[in-house]
Amino acid sequence: MRYFLLNIFFFSVIYLNAQSLELFEKEIFVYENDTLNYRILKPLDYNPNLQYPVHLFLHGAGERGSDNTSQLTYVDNLFLKKENRKIYKSWVILPQCPINDRWPSLTSDNEWNNNFKNKPTNPTKSLGLVIKLMDSFIKKKQVNKQKVYVSGISMGGMGTFEILYRKPDMFAAATPICGNGITTLTKRYANKVSVWVFHGSDDKVVQPKHSLKMIRAIIASGGSPKMTLYENVGHASWNNAFNEPNFLKWIHSKSKK
Repeated sequence: MRYFLLNIFFFSVIYLNAQSLELFEKEIFVYENDTLNYRILKPLDYNPNLQYPVHLFLHGAGERGSDNTSQLTYVDNLFLKKENRKIYKSWVILPQCPINDRWPSLTSDNEWNNNFKNKPTNPTKSLGLVIKLMDSFIKKKQVNKQKVYVSGISMGGMGTFEILYRKPDMFAAATPICGNGITTLTKRYANKVSVWVFHGSDDKVVQPKHSLKMIRAIIASGGSPKMTLYENVGHASWNNAFNEPNFLKWIHSKSKK
């Protein structure tokens, strides 16, 4: 009987979690002959006569695919938490990168070469579609254009640094987590966007020196970034970042400079 009740509890939790994830509505963005899968979470108690912030989230390499679901792997406890939805009412947009593409133009997670002349002038197809999606979405009258944010983990952290230099006037705040970027381009957004960088000091997948180099470059370019380095934490530092009591509070306190 105890085994039976435990099974009921286990499958009930799975069912409730699946129901919760369905709050992230499935959408497809089409531009010419290309498509981008994405999920969108409406603000709690949505009122079409109000304007809301927009929070773009870029997932990591492990969540790539075509199921339009894997990109939700780590974010439900952050964006679906009741108190977060009540306090930080916003649109949340979660695109999914196909398995054969990347968000950043960096060809290696630990690339140190910062010579932009050796980088493609255009974004990857997937990031290009994200940019077009965001350009279109923030035109809605229900969007507060002064409060547009971007967060990303791992490959998405790299995509966060990249979308900042490609669209420096779009975002009010950015939170790249265990990412990497091009230091020579920080001058495009350093004094325009509030940045909070996170990394685990024991990260062997994307080494923390890359976040440190980006922080130094943003400061050198006139910015005033914030950084949190987690002691004895490896690559999955997003778990620590999302558990920061002020993570969403800090983000939503920012408006365009």
